[in-house]
Amino acid sequence: MIRLFAAAAIPEEIGQALAHRQAGVEGARWRPLDSLHVTLRFFGDIREDIARDLDAELVGLRGLAFDLQLSGVGAFGEGPDLHVLWAGVEESEPLRRLAKACEAAARRVGLKPETRTYRPHLTLAYLRRPDPAQVAAWIQANNLLKPPPIRVERFGLYSSFLGSEQAHYRLEADYPLT
Repeated sequence: MIRLFAAAAIPEEIGQALAHRQAGVEGARWRPLDSLHVTLRFFGDIREDIARDLDAELVGLRGLAFDLQLSGVGAFGEGPDLHVLWAGVEESEPLRRLAKACEAAARRVGLKPETRTYRPHLTLAYLRRPDPAQVAAWIQANNLLKPPPIRVERFGLYSSFLGSEQAHYRLEADYPLT
């Protein structure tokens, strides 16, 4: 079994700018720069043969390169259930089409449909019982986030390995957009 997801990576220069915002919330597990991405579809734990079939489907996806705009920040959860700090992604029809194409590829290889509504974002930190006041202050201090647009010319199939403190990602396959 291999844990997989499709994502668009964030360029190093954008990651460096985001790294300066990764402070101010006690106990936050900030994501390292090489782990910053916008998920297109989380596939979960799948068999190796299904992973090969999925790769073959993703290779066949066609799409045009497009610009992605990060904008604002927020958190998932409320009060004691706050669990993620994120950077928002502005609505983008090309991004939505690519995510739908990844969903269709997953279904073609027999994976169950994703039941959650696609809500693109960039995870900046995972939280464990944070102080809601610190989270609110961090959001207020960083909510005007709007780095330069990110040119998405490719996306990747990544494997995820759960460590004791955080997941580690490895690029398994790379798919160009024209």
